Order: sequence, then C-alpha cells, then structure tokens
Amino acid sequence: MKIIAINGSPRKKWNTATLLSKALEGAAAQGAETELIHLYDLDFKGCASCLACKTRGGSSYGRCVLKDDLAPILDRIAAADALLIGSPVYFGSVTGETRSFMERLLFQYLTYTVPYGTLFPKRIKVGFIYTMNVTEERSKEFGYEYFIKSNERYTQLLLGPAETLCSFDTCQTEDYSKVVIESFDPVHKHQRQQEVFPQDCDKAYHLGGRLVTP
Repeated sequence: MKIIAINGSPRKKWNTATLLSKALEGAAAQGAETELIHLYDLDFKGCASCLACKTRGGSSYGRCVLKDDLAPILDRIAAADALLIGSPVYFGSVTGETRSFMERLLFQYLTYTVPYGTLFPKRIKVGFIYTMNVTEERSKEFGYEYFIKSNERYTQLLLGPAETLCSFDTCQTEDYSKVVIESFDPVHKHQRQQEVFPQDCDKAYHLGGRLVTP
C-alpha cells in the first residue's frame, strides 16, 4: 500500500506540511509506504490546453504530454493506492501551485463523454487538507465551501472517494512582532496553536490511516 502526499504550501515546516506529515504517520502506522512531495520544489506549469490527452488515437491519449518536474510525479500517483493533497487557503482558494497541479492531474483523465467519465485505471482514496487564517464561521461567509466541495466532486468523479480536513484560524508566524499583521490577535493565535492545532494533527493522523485502510 502506497500513499503520496502533495504539499501545496511554500513552507515545508508549518501548518500544512505538519498536518500532512501527521497524516503520513497515521498511514505508516497501518503499514503503508509514504512519500511527501513539496510542489514549490518543482519546476512546472498548469494545463497548457493542448488537448494532447484528448486527441483521438493520439499517443498521449489519457496522459498529460508535458515533460517537466511534475510528469514523473503524475506517474507515481497513478501507481499509488491513495493520495493526499494539502494547501493553505490564499484569497479564497488553494495556492497557485496546487491549482496548477490539480489541473494537470485531473484533466488528463477527464473524458468529454455523456455523461463525463474517467480514464484513470483504478479507484483510489483521496484526502484534502486545508489550512486557513479565518475561523470556520468566516470561511462559510466567504464561500470557501464552494471550492472545497468542487475539488471533492471532481476528484470523486475522476480518481475515487474523497474527504476533507480543514484547520481553521491557524497561526501565521512564530513572532507576530516582526511582521505587520494587525488584523489578528497574536495571543489568540498562539493559544489556538497550542490548544486546537494538536487536535487537528490528531484528526490528520486518523485521516491518513483511513486513506490506506481497504
């Protein structure tokens, strides 16, 4: 059993990366082989709309034709048994790298048939982890549920069953005095980091275990 985790955050040791690591710990505890990939280490772009993956009878039908750092990652995901995608929320959605990754991952398998279908060779479990500065209530006011459900819907159509873990009201930095962030209360943020974030880590651990459990 192999699970691949995708870190769509530019930071390798903060909230998103921490939760992904905890999820992989949970998967490893179930005997799974784990791999963590940092998107910001890769040189790649989003879908080029070349339609090579849709060309009838083409050599790249059902497979992204672009050759860059992401290409071998997509191949490894196709061979994996579970997938975990993590991203902070920037301006009401995932990071640009995460979006580009998802375009490349999903579009190659989508068939423009009636109804829509998939060319992905099997069904795998997929988990999403999102971290965000806002509270759960504010996330609903801002309509974050739309992109969360949209990502689940496309993933379930093309890859397999999906579930989501959201970590709300996260701490942005260890030292708020060094940056201009007057919109948030540092005392409150650090209290959340000490009291609530460990609970999110526990949820991530169990999420990882579920993703690799048949």
